Amino acid sequence: MERPVIINDPKYRYDNFTDGKTFPGKKTGRLPMMGWNSWNAFGSGNSEALTKAMADCIKELGLDDLGYKYLVLDDGCYKNERVNGLLANEEVKFPSGFRALADYIHSKGLKFGMYNDIGSNLCAGAAVGTCGHEKEDAKSYTEWDVDFIKVDNCYYLWDNATFSNAENARYTYAPGIASVRIEGNGIRREFSAVTDGKITGNGPEIREGAYVANIGTFDGTGPDVSPVGMLSGELTFDTSDLPEGDYSVYVTYTTGRESGLGEWLQIAAGSGDNAAYFYDDFLPESPNGEFTASDAIAVSLNNDTDVIRFMNHRRQENTLCSYAALLQGFLEADPDTGIVMSLCEWGKTQPHNWGYKVGDSWRILNDITFQVGSDGNPGRGSWASDYTPGVAVQYDKAVIMDEFAGLSKGWNDPDMLMIGMDGLDMDMCRTHFSMWCMMNSPLMLGLDLRRVKKGDELYNIIANKELIALNQDALGIQAKRVYTSAGSGHPDTEYIRDNDRIDILAKPLSDGSLALAFFNLSEHEWNEDITIDMDRVLEYIGSKLTNRDAFCAAGKFTVKDLWNRSENVSDGKTIHAGSLAAHADAVFKITPAV
Repeated sequence: MERPVIINDPKYRYDNFTDGKTFPGKKTGRLPMMGWNSWNAFGSGNSEALTKAMADCIKELGLDDLGYKYLVLDDGCYKNERVNGLLANEEVKFPSGFRALADYIHSKGLKFGMYNDIGSNLCAGAAVGTCGHEKEDAKSYTEWDVDFIKVDNCYYLWDNATFSNAENARYTYAPGIASVRIEGNGIRREFSAVTDGKITGNGPEIREGAYVANIGTFDGTGPDVSPVGMLSGELTFDTSDLPEGDYSVYVTYTTGRESGLGEWLQIAAGSGDNAAYFYDDFLPESPNGEFTASDAIAVSLNNDTDVIRFMNHRRQENTLCSYAALLQGFLEADPDTGIVMSLCEWGKTQPHNWGYKVGDSWRILNDITFQVGSDGNPGRGSWASDYTPGVAVQYDKAVIMDEFAGLSKGWNDPDMLMIGMDGLDMDMCRTHFSMWCMMNSPLMLGLDLRRVKKGDELYNIIANKELIALNQDALGIQAKRVYTSAGSGHPDTEYIRDNDRIDILAKPLSDGSLALAFFNLSEHEWNEDITIDMDRVLEYIGSKLTNRDAFCAAGKFTVKDLWNRSENVSDGKTIHAGSLAAHADAVFKITPAV
C-alpha cells in the first residue's frame, strides 16, 4: 500500500467531525468501561496462565460485582507473522488459543478483550497490524468471541506515528505555498500566499516572508498542545468577486518530508456536506526543495463560494478511516456486533474531535508509564514528568476535555490505572483513582491482582463503591473544573501544566446530588483550609444539575466524605475541604440540606 484510501464520502471529512453522527456499528449510551488490562502489569510478557490467574483474582476479590468486567490481553499475544494471512496465537504463551481463553473468561461471567493496531505492526513489533486486513481480523475476533478491542497506532503508514517512518510527514502536511494563480472565463488572477491569503485556525505560518507552511494538524501525542481550540489550520483566498464557472488553479509550492512541510494537498470550496473537493493527493516533489508550479487543477466556483481552501486534514481523516474500516469489518462479521472499541492513538490526531463516530473511548496522550511490570515485578509509575508518564500529566489534559465526552459520544481516556505500581504512594494512588472516577475515564486496572488482598490498602482504593458510582453514574457527565489556584481565570478550559496548585472539580449526578473533588497536585502540603462557594459551582454546572432549583435555593448542604464515609452539614454555602497533604485529595457528595 502506497497511499491512504480515496475519500468519496463526506462523513469521513474534517468538515463533518462536528455533525454528531456516529458510524454504523458504533453503540451509544455506554458508561466508561471497567476491567483489567495486561500491559502495565506484564508488558508483552503476558501469558494464558497469567490471564487466567487474573480472571480468578477478579472473581475471588469480588471486583466483577463492582463493575470490573473486561479482561483485556494487550500486546505480545500473537505470533510475529500472520499464518495464511490470519492472526494466530503465540503458542508458547497462549497454547490453548484465544477462543478457549475467551470461553474460560466468559465462564467466569467476565468479558474478553484483545489488542491490535491500525498500522502494519504492533507496538512490540509483531507484523500483524490490521492495516489491509480489517475484514479478516474482525472475522477472527468475532469467531474468538471477543467483546472488546484496544486498537493502537504504531507503525502507521500514513503518519509519522511511533515507530513509523518520520518521512510520513509527507502525508500529513501540505507543501509550502508561495502563490496561487486562477485562470478561466477570460480572467487571470494572481494571489500571494503572504499578502492575499488568509490563515484560519492554528498552525500555518509565514516563513522567510515568502510562503506559508505548517498547513496541517498539530501532533497531540505529547503534553505540549492544548486539546481545547482549533488544532489545525488552512490557507484561504477570497474568490467572492469571481464569476461562477470553471477555472484552472496553478499552485507555486515547495515540498518536504518533515513536520510542517509535506507533499499532500487538499483544495476545496464550501464547507460541511456542501464542500466540493477538487484535489486531494500528492503534489509532485519539488526539485531540490525549490519552488515549482503545479499543473492545472480544475475547480468550479459558484455564487455560494466565497473562498477557496488550501489545506491538509488527512492526519485526522486517514486515522478515522482506518478505525472505521475495522468497525465496518466487525459489522460485516456480525450485524449485531456489540464490540467495544478503545481507540489508542495517544491523542495524536485529536480523537476527541472525531473518535465518537467509531469508538467508545480514545486515548488522549502517549502512555502513562513506560516502565511496565513483569511477573514478579510491579513496574513503576510516577506522579509527573516532562513528557506523558505520570498521573498529573494525563490529568492536566483530560480535566479540560469534559465537553468532548458523554453518553452519546464516548470517553476521554488518560490511560490505564497505575495503582499498585512502584513509585506511587497511597495518597497518589487514591487521588489517581478519584481523578479517573470524576473524569469518567475508563477504569482499567493495570496491576498484578495477586498482590491485592480484600481489605488491604490497594483493595480499599480500587473497591471504593462510592467513587466507582461517580464514574458509572447514569447521567454520564464528566466533571468540570470549577476552580484552580493557578491559571488566569478560566478553570474549565485553560490548559495548565504547572502542578503547584489546587484544583476543584464538580460533577452532576443522576440522583440530583453533585460530587465535589479537591485535588492537591503539588509536591507540598496545602496547609490552609481549601474552600469553595456553591454559587461558584452553580455558575459552571448549574444547567447540568437535575436538581438545580433546590441547589440554588439551599442555604446549607449535606456533605458526605466518600473516602472516610463521614457526613456533616455545611454552615452555609461554603464547602470546606480543610488542608491537603502533597498529592492528596478529598471527594464529597453534596446535596441540599432539608
